Amino acid sequence: MSVFDVNNRVDHTSVASFLDPTGGPTIQRYDTLKYKQFDQLTDKQLGFFWRPEEVDIYQDAKDFKGLTEHEQHIFTSNLKRQILLDSVQGRAPAESFGSIVSLPELENWIITWTFSETIHSRSYTHIIRNIYSNPSKIFDEMLNVKEIVDCADSISGYYDRLIEMTGYYNLLGEGTHTVNGKKVKVDMYELKKLLYLTLMSVNILEGVRFYVSFACSWAFAELKKMEGNAKIIKLIARDENIHLASTQLMLKLIRKEDKDFEKIAKETEAECVQMFVDAVNQEKAWAEYLFKDGSMIGLNAELLQQYIEFIATRRMTNVKLQSPYSIKNNPLPWTQKWISGAEVQVAPQETEITSYVQGGTKQDVAADTFKGFSL
Repeated sequence: MSVFDVNNRVDHTSVASFLDPTGGPTIQRYDTLKYKQFDQLTDKQLGFFWRPEEVDIYQDAKDFKGLTEHEQHIFTSNLKRQILLDSVQGRAPAESFGSIVSLPELENWIITWTFSETIHSRSYTHIIRNIYSNPSKIFDEMLNVKEIVDCADSISGYYDRLIEMTGYYNLLGEGTHTVNGKKVKVDMYELKKLLYLTLMSVNILEGVRFYVSFACSWAFAELKKMEGNAKIIKLIARDENIHLASTQLMLKLIRKEDKDFEKIAKETEAECVQMFVDAVNQEKAWAEYLFKDGSMIGLNAELLQQYIEFIATRRMTNVKLQSPYSIKNNPLPWTQKWISGAEVQVAPQETEITSYVQGGTKQDVAADTFKGFSL
């Protein structure tokens, strides 16, 4: 295996998204594409580039001191959990999918996706440095919270198994091998199954696991508190919606291009539903942990638990899974304005702009667009 195989001249529009037998094309080219959608996702994500330092959180430091003790617990705990989630996402997509992706446009998207997650991690540090007198204490305490550790184990399991198995596949190929005295079987169908389950796990992470924390951050801002933090979380949520769309797209396309994945989707349907249920239950437990000492105006654990069922149903529908939940309407309708950046209309001088695209271009000019036009 080489990072640049001069003898590999395979048609880049005919290879599979992942695990193509040819290894995929050597040249990174984007003139003709098999799936234009991934190139569009990359353009959108790059156009949304932002830095946490653009958002003024000076007032948040003052607001935090005015919060009650249990409100400080809610705010700080959510930051800790979001740090965990993006610590995984800041490295895992490139590490797990990068060595088995075959399409240039998909490879480019995965790298862009991973990079954008590191901005989220830097955002939490930016917030913590400006609010807490001893920022290191927040990071050092993270893994002492059982609910955070349980979440870490759950979200990293599929990633870890995929990384391990693709390592064996890339180094040794298919077959039964002895590694450090242990028998290791590398089977292509089982590797595809692990890839599918990992993509589903990531889809759940991007689409479900952030939303209890997101809702709490925005609830503070609804009360005119911690508004700088809420703006940063809004930017993060905007990115996560792009990432969620990409995982939904991958799950859809690989089933169309390879009959094995269609079979795998049916075989693993019950397991995938259970993955969603497990994530929802962890989010519900997290809501209980957050509000164990008291609620805040407009939000409590019960509302958050209903909200996460509502979110999960939408996500499951989008990947063709049957939801076990009955919540049809959003119990926290005010969250939608934070998720939908286009609905926020303010003068640039009043607050930080959060809905613009930088460097965005629309490729809608055809060969005959200016037909008949002359100077």
